[in-house]
Amino acid sequence: MALYFAQGRKTFACYIDPIGQTNFYSLSLPDSPSRRRINRTFFFKNNISRKESTIIKTVADKKLVVGADFAGVALKDAVVAHLERHGWEVEDIGVKAGDPNPEMFHRIGFAVGAKISEGEYEKGIVFCGTGMGIHIAAGKCPGVQAACCESLMAARRATTGNNCNILSMGGMYVAPQLGIEMADAFLNTKMGDDYEDIEGWCEFHQLAYDEIANFDYEEYKANGFKIKDAKYPKLGQFPRP
Repeated sequence: MALYFAQGRKTFACYIDPIGQTNFYSLSLPDSPSRRRINRTFFFKNNISRKESTIIKTVADKKLVVGADFAGVALKDAVVAHLERHGWEVEDIGVKAGDPNPEMFHRIGFAVGAKISEGEYEKGIVFCGTGMGIHIAAGKCPGVQAACCESLMAARRATTGNNCNILSMGGMYVAPQLGIEMADAFLNTKMGDDYEDIEGWCEFHQLAYDEIANFDYEEYKANGFKIKDAKYPKLGQFPRP
């Protein structure tokens, strides 16, 4: 979960990711869009901590990593061409059109996921035939929350409701124009958008995100396959159409 707060001319962000560590980022404002330096402190479950200084390429800076296998490359090319026309800087680490020895889908998923895990990029987009296999592989990387989507609203909700950092699409099922609109929705929204007026929405979804991020199967099993000390925040009514 990403939480932002301001103090003076600095903005701070706190991320809780799926391997149970909390990352605190300090962003100095104003800063250079292409050189946003972040000091990260990692707090692990075994109480070991370390600090490092790194540069993360953010969506605010219009920087993105993508990757596709041979079945997703045409859709990827259409999406990337659109993004580049609108000022995005895109690193493509997957298969290129005409590649005589294309890498397998899951290995590209690992590679894009690693870019998120290592703090190089805030978000990424991956493509294969169905979007499913590459999404499963990317999700094996620590800190990755990947969403496989086939509709515009699902891609938007992947960010606004689930705070995902990788979007996956299938070149066999997603048309180029739909893929472009899905990418725009995924990249131009943030957690909580669209639902600001629903009572308890942030608390409800933050709890869900945190429980998923910190899920420990052995603890879950030992507790009779139940979440320990489960809480149930109140969620208001969704507005009627």
